Amino acid sequence: MFWSPFLVRAREPDHDDPAHTGHYSLYLDEPDDKWVSQVPRFDYVLVSAANWFSRPSLFYEKRRLIGCSFCSRQYGVPDLTLYYSQRKAWRVALRAINALEGKVKARVIVRMLSPMSHFENGTWDQGGNCKRTEPVRSNQTVMEGRDLQFYTAQMEEYRAAEKTARTKGLRLMLMDATAAMLMRPDGHPSRYGHWPNEKVQLYNDCIHWCLPGPIDIWNDLLFQMMLV
Repeated sequence: MFWSPFLVRAREPDHDDPAHTGHYSLYLDEPDDKWVSQVPRFDYVLVSAANWFSRPSLFYEKRRLIGCSFCSRQYGVPDLTLYYSQRKAWRVALRAINALEGKVKARVIVRMLSPMSHFENGTWDQGGNCKRTEPVRSNQTVMEGRDLQFYTAQMEEYRAAEKTARTKGLRLMLMDATAAMLMRPDGHPSRYGHWPNEKVQLYNDCIHWCLPGPIDIWNDLLFQMMLV
């Protein structure tokens, strides 16, 4: 696995910065070569990214600061929001794959996001929790807000890239488990995301898929796609 949560080149916050801004630096027109350069080595490549775009970030294009998300006025650039960076990063990443024409033997599987909206009775930082112990029905939930905007952007960028890939003889495949995972709020560890004797203060974890069952859907879908 190649760790590249933004798909593009990124720099972590400088924790020694006296201002303690805590912003990631995202170079939105530069795909992360850590993973792009390795794509030709593999028979299957799975690309995925979503939740990390929620972190405060500074946006660079052509090595110039052009915007940010969750930022203050001190930078003198507009808050373009996390939706801008998420869409641009996906576009650049998929175009980088298509640019490997003639070098790639892999089936490239593009996985849509997993929901970030399973907090109930509050947001993640205001006491929200996920105590459900069984799935909900499809008519009991709806994709909206951040999930919907992320999903829409990912789907649009995938369709554009897949159309280009076909003209180049490349194979992009879509793994869309978003709707299925939307019905599985029972898959998160909630307040049990650490050892009971740890003296730590954590928010309830309704993002990570630590419990068996829901996460197994991803493997089932992936194995079926590999058989096609």
